[in-house]
Amino acid sequence: MNNSPIGIFDSGVGGLSVARSIRKLLPCESLLYYADSKHAPYGEKSQAFILARSRYITALLLARGAKAIVVACNTATVSTIETLRKEFAVPIIGVEPGVKPAIQLTKTGRIAVLATQYTADSDYLKQLVARHANGCEFVLQGCPGFVEQIENELINTPETEVLVRKYVEPLLVQGVDTFVMGCTHYTFLVPIIFRIAGESIQIIETQDAVAEQVGKRLMEGGLLGAGKGGLEVFSSSV
Repeated sequence: MNNSPIGIFDSGVGGLSVARSIRKLLPCESLLYYADSKHAPYGEKSQAFILARSRYITALLLARGAKAIVVACNTATVSTIETLRKEFAVPIIGVEPGVKPAIQLTKTGRIAVLATQYTADSDYLKQLVARHANGCEFVLQGCPGFVEQIENELINTPETEVLVRKYVEPLLVQGVDTFVMGCTHYTFLVPIIFRIAGESIQIIETQDAVAEQVGKRLMEGGLLGAGKGGLEVFSSSV
């Protein structure tokens, strides 16, 4: 057993949804969560900047005793995770959009991945879709502005609903019936998406799958904890 904490980071508060799933599945684990809110959103930053921040935060979490790192940010995952895995000798788990479960659920064969512009434009996501598309049509929809509204605590405002409609309604017209959340922040917008699109659509999130992968990696490495659990949250914005 290893009661050292699990380090988790995101560009802001979005990764808290991943932390919540890890806490539910692995209640004996202590968590260290770092929100890089001062530099959010990552989706508008360069790859060099995102890598520099990811390296810095990973090193910071390891210095605080983390036994594993969860990159709870799709943008950071697609741009940095292979480098982080080469440079740091601990399990590093990332997140990626739930393309495969979306294919299993769609009835129209038309699926949208809602993501930051960086993730939507990334070769990583395009290759993921190409590997699993199985005849389905994917729209990789960048959603500038979503993260800012969430980070600024403006989720339940008319302005945010207008912004969500801007991206979601044209996809509905195209016959999209399944929406993949390609950014951990977007979990906070799911109720708005359902309100706009209706309860008949499918929304795919991957927090629980990430938590399961964390548990698997800890078990394989003999790193599972048996403590009381706990959560410490840090932010670059304070």
